[in-house]
Amino acid sequence: MQKNPDEFHEKYPNSEFGGLKDNSYTNLMVTWAINKAFNIIELLSSNVKDEILKKIDLSNTELMKWKDMQRKMNVIISKEGIISQYDGYFDLDELDWGYYRDKYKNTHRMDRILKSEGKSPDSYKVAKQADTLMIFFLLDLKEIEEIFEQLGYASNKDMLKKNFDYYFKRTSHGSTLSSLVHSHLAELIEYEDLSYKLFLRSLESDYIDIQNGSTGEGIHTGVMAGSILLSLFSYVGLNLRSDNIQINPRLPKTWHKIKFNISFKKDIYYFEITSTTIKIKIKNFSRKIIKISIVNKKITINPENEEWMEYNLQ
Repeated sequence: MQKNPDEFHEKYPNSEFGGLKDNSYTNLMVTWAINKAFNIIELLSSNVKDEILKKIDLSNTELMKWKDMQRKMNVIISKEGIISQYDGYFDLDELDWGYYRDKYKNTHRMDRILKSEGKSPDSYKVAKQADTLMIFFLLDLKEIEEIFEQLGYASNKDMLKKNFDYYFKRTSHGSTLSSLVHSHLAELIEYEDLSYKLFLRSLESDYIDIQNGSTGEGIHTGVMAGSILLSLFSYVGLNLRSDNIQINPRLPKTWHKIKFNISFKKDIYYFEITSTTIKIKIKNFSRKIIKISIVNKKITINPENEEWMEYNLQ
């Protein structure tokens, strides 16, 4: 049995023992982490590699165990392409969300509601926040496809949409961070109105106190920072996962302009973006030629140029 990131399920129904098998998010992220570990090792020279492995007492035998463990990672996927939250999740009962929303109005803490009625969330397909869907929030779709292929599972371009549609309606969103995650994923599958609605809910989470009293205990700085990142990653389309900055704006209809600056690889980038144009200015401290991808078109910028540059998006 392994610990999982699921806050509502602790054990299998009618089981005397706690724990759940093969949480998909956990297993997929372990696979990703092991891949990254070996990628880093491959970047090292032989001498540096030997020195580091000796210093942290990491043997080749243990590295091979990591590889063996990685090959045996288990992920349950339905015929429809739905990733099971954990082994056995599909056997749980469906929850009558309409009944509980009519009766309690606020169903954010569905676990407490069920326990107050003498029931257990362990028996139902219910989640507090994103669990399985977090893999799509943290990694690019291409990277996820590569992990599935590595583990011997099929994936398809509709996997995110299918899993979002399945899990979103089974989630109580009892964490304010849940709105952030689902807002970004909704934008990726072009559910633009839903994405913006969830984004606004995240912004409101503290000053409107949508969780009935938690604001008095202190503001949620994680949501504040997450809201800023969501603006950049979802609506500006900022991607910093590759060697060069990528920008693919999809500003909400009500936004006229967004201005921000970021530091990337020792250089500072200033952006001013509208629905029709992108303006960029760079303080090039690295003094290297810079390449930026704007809506999948690669732009090369000379290190001597520190003036505003404007690109048309239409």
